Amino acid sequence: MSQANGRKSIFITGAASGMGLETARLFAGKGWFVGGYDVNEAGLAALKSELGAGNCLVRPLDVTDREDYRAALADFSAATEGKLDLLFNNAGIGRGGPFAEQPFEDVIAVVQVNLMGVLIGIHEAIGLLKATPNSLCFTTSSSSATFGMANIAVYSATKHAVKGLSEALSVEFKAYGVRVADVLPGVIDTPILPPGVAAGAPKDGMFRAIAPVEIAKVVWEAYHADTLHWYVPPELVELDKAATLAPEATRDQMAQGGLFNNADG
Repeated sequence: MSQANGRKSIFITGAASGMGLETARLFAGKGWFVGGYDVNEAGLAALKSELGAGNCLVRPLDVTDREDYRAALADFSAATEGKLDLLFNNAGIGRGGPFAEQPFEDVIAVVQVNLMGVLIGIHEAIGLLKATPNSLCFTTSSSSATFGMANIAVYSATKHAVKGLSEALSVEFKAYGVRVADVLPGVIDTPILPPGVAAGAPKDGMFRAIAPVEIAKVVWEAYHADTLHWYVPPELVELDKAATLAPEATRDQMAQGGLFNNADG
């Protein structure tokens, strides 16, 4: 008998903290077998201790290393009898600052983790997803994929790419019976945020600080639905509409610093 013992399974990158950690907790609590992957080995050890060795498989993973990713999936599939119900491409880094002043090493690092890591993960996992009825390929995008945001330009670009990738693959993967979706979080109170950002966020509106467990709840909902884009909080859909219908006005509002306190977009 496999380690998963017939349970549904989820493979989570960036599982040692924040949104990935809360998702691992929620799905384990629902009786799923959890694969937790991260570069944070101490966080993974704590996750394994919390969930119990019989309920999870944890392993260090550099999502930018294709061979490492392939080996992690091989170990996971051995534990689940070749099945993968939900791939959660969640690992990401946030390095920002004015683009003209940003070290190019940071530019490359953000692209490698936030975009290449997702491409590698999906490309390597598609066989398992195809072998699993009603599977879901789910990826963390960002509210910065609605309209490009100053001082996180490269991060925003990768999240635009992830959003477009999800849309394209949602069409392609229908032929395999694999669903595709993403989440576009606003200000989520996780370690990826610079110090003080969550505390200084508006108390209400689309850019209020939100607990990472809310993303975990959306991942659960997404598995049981057929929605393509999930906005957290839901008001962010108005920013997406504004960016499409009135990009110049959205640009000018951002340049004036007024958008982030306007819940109506």
